[in-house]
Amino acid sequence: MADDVQVVPEMKTAVSEKNKEKAERFKNDGNEAFKNGHYSDAVTMYTNAIEWDPSVAVYYGNRSFAYLREELYGAALEDATTAIKLDPKYIKGYYRRAASLMALGKLKQALKDFETVTKRVPSDKDAKLKLNECQKLYKQKQFEWAIRSDDKSTSVFDTVDPTTIVVEDSYTGPRLIDGKVTEDFMQQLIPHFKDQKPLHRKYALEILLQIRDYFKAAPSMVEIPVPEKSKFSVCGDIHGQYYDLCNIFDLNGLPSTENPYLFNGDFVDRGSFSIECIFTLFGFKLLYPNHFFLARGNHETDNMNSIYGFRGEVKAKYSDQMYDVFTEVFNLLPLSHLINKKVLVMHGGLFSKPDVTIEDIRHIDRNRQPPDSGLMCEILWSDPQDQLGLKASKRGVAFEFGPDVTENFCKLNNIDYVIRSHEVKPEGYEVSHNGRCITVFSAPNYCDTIGNLGALIIFTGGDLTPKFVTFKAVPHPNVAAMSYASSMFRMLGG
Repeated sequence: MADDVQVVPEMKTAVSEKNKEKAERFKNDGNEAFKNGHYSDAVTMYTNAIEWDPSVAVYYGNRSFAYLREELYGAALEDATTAIKLDPKYIKGYYRRAASLMALGKLKQALKDFETVTKRVPSDKDAKLKLNECQKLYKQKQFEWAIRSDDKSTSVFDTVDPTTIVVEDSYTGPRLIDGKVTEDFMQQLIPHFKDQKPLHRKYALEILLQIRDYFKAAPSMVEIPVPEKSKFSVCGDIHGQYYDLCNIFDLNGLPSTENPYLFNGDFVDRGSFSIECIFTLFGFKLLYPNHFFLARGNHETDNMNSIYGFRGEVKAKYSDQMYDVFTEVFNLLPLSHLINKKVLVMHGGLFSKPDVTIEDIRHIDRNRQPPDSGLMCEILWSDPQDQLGLKASKRGVAFEFGPDVTENFCKLNNIDYVIRSHEVKPEGYEVSHNGRCITVFSAPNYCDTIGNLGALIIFTGGDLTPKFVTFKAVPHPNVAAMSYASSMFRMLGG
């Protein structure tokens, strides 16, 4: 991604009073939808307002805010920039642009916009607070970058030794026997977590050490053979919603050699029970390594974890050092899975280049934080679109790809269809691109506010036709989503 903010041409359009009135009505409808948390509807209303009167900065600023809430940071940035171009005195435009830039990791540019606000409105205490927070975050990231080592031969695990950690007599939770995850351990772990009790640090580190070693030896693309009459289940985003994860197991059965699963990324962030989710998933992976599969999502990355809660949750429940351990493990998660050589599963989507093959995916160097472009970025971030071809994503990262792109990819690689996650859907799933692209999202009532269903996909090895199971959210303890989010996230609503 280019670091330069897009410059939008000046708009000089004569607008009739009748059109202005229509635009205002749409804006008011958009404000009502936004207030009720219906951000997609708000975007539609603000878009209608802009179509009737494209000269009003507030319409773009409001749509930018709605895009921010939908995490479409590229579109939010573009609208905020347009608003500022239309009205350089529109202070909220600078707020919106700063928030968009921060979400895209461009803290230095965000600082400039906060500085602009504080200079123009010196009495704005909120602007000063956000400027100070942004400065702290920028300095923190600069420091982390300065001390970061590219030497993959060194490991944070070198600084921890679970064998030296003493388990107190007061600990009543599940214990690893001889360091091994067993069926009995998992049967104890799930209710232990449901009771909001922590897994002891010793066992947490032992699990992370074992899962690190396992994924270190795994390829970037894992092939999964499913026998002809065997059932196989694919789940999408979980996002720290532990009690909904447990509900999946209640509805569809616990993982076992006869009941295999693939969880397709975004295990953590947003929901406030990410620790419980990730240790449950890692535990089942160690218990059933050939029948339980995990793929990396765009939220198994440091940038996302630092904003959307996982880093804060790990720090609150364990330590900063434990977070560094998780970061190293997440870097090793596979990026995709190929089921019976006919169904490709990855978190985000397809690619901007028309000639990407399964072999190319197999050879992606994944042991790192994702770059801003290229195959690794796109497989984690891309989304399907209804239109033909490609266009830059509204997220500000990767691309949106059309049905022709999917068709070409499937034919080139001789596969039936692709499964991806990454996007909340009202019914928990969506079939698009003439059945060649399926989205599955398994976090119902996302962030305790969206009201969507969750879904999972079931098929058998002999019949890869997907069957969908949908489910509602279940109650959880009174800990709100985003409880562990960073100050940066709170600034995104500025």
